[in-house]
Amino acid sequence: MKEVKSKRGFTLVELAIVLVIIGIILGAVLKGQELVNNARMKRLYNQYREILAAFYTYYDRFGKFPGDDNANHPGWTGYQPGDGDGLIEPSFNYACTGNEVGMQESCNAWSHLRWANIITGAGGDRTNPQNPYGGAISVAYAGINGIYANWIAFQNVPRDVAYSIDKQYDDGAWNTGSIQASADFTQTGGPVSLYFRFY
Repeated sequence: MKEVKSKRGFTLVELAIVLVIIGIILGAVLKGQELVNNARMKRLYNQYREILAAFYTYYDRFGKFPGDDNANHPGWTGYQPGDGDGLIEPSFNYACTGNEVGMQESCNAWSHLRWANIITGAGGDRTNPQNPYGGAISVAYAGINGIYANWIAFQNVPRDVAYSIDKQYDDGAWNTGSIQASADFTQTGGPVSLYFRFY
C-alpha cells in the first residue's frame, strides 16, 4: 500500500498575515510618494519666496529691480544695463544663455543678481534657475489674464500642483488673483506655467 503524503497549504491565518504585510508595505510606499510630492510643491513655493526676496534685496541696495537696473556698476564685466523704467521687459525667456536678441532684461536679471552676490553663481551668468519640476524660472513684465505687472513664472508645473498652490496661497482660480496659470487647472492636459505677481 502506498503511503499518501499530505500536502499542506497556507492556512487562513498565514494568508491574512501576508496580506497585512503587503498592505503595510503599499501604504508606506504611497505615503512616501505623497511626502515627496508635498516636499516638491513646498520647494517650488519657497523658490518663489526666495526669488521675491532676492529681487527686493537688490531693489533696496540699488534702487532698481535686477534686469531693469540702468546704473553703472564698475567691475561687473559684461554687465548689460536695463532701461530703468521699473518693468522687466520685453517678455519671459526660459532659455537665457547670453545670446538673446536685445539682451533681454528678463535674462539680465539673473546676471545682475549674481553680480550682486544675492543668488549663487558666477557674476555675469544669465542662466535661468530651475524649478523642482524640471522647468525654468523666468521674470518679466507681462499681461497675465489681463493683469499687467512684473511676474515670476515657473514653467512645466503639473496642473494638480499649480491648483494646490493657488488654492493654498491665493483664491484657487487659475485666471484671477496674485497667483495665476497659463491654463485652467481643472481641464485635462499637460503642465502649465504658474505665475506669481510681485509688482
